[in-house]
Amino acid sequence: MSLLAEGITGSLGAVGYGLAAIGPGIGVGVVFAAYIQATARQPESAKNTRTYLFLGFALSEALALLGFVVPFIFK
Repeated sequence: MSLLAEGITGSLGAVGYGLAAIGPGIGVGVVFAAYIQATARQPESAKNTRTYLFLGFALSEALALLGFVVPFIFK
């Protein structure tokens, strides 16, 4: 084992969650950007597209929660 690896302590689950949170973070940004763009183009459709906003947000956040739970399961 190298000297560098011997000095590393802590939980790899935290590193895994940090990496797993990148995708859903980008996904939430894309969902909200698409909603803002759609609302700016057609303000009268804001009520109809708001449902898709919350659905996309919930699915993206579900991935983040899975990324948070999985390291604890395989610990």
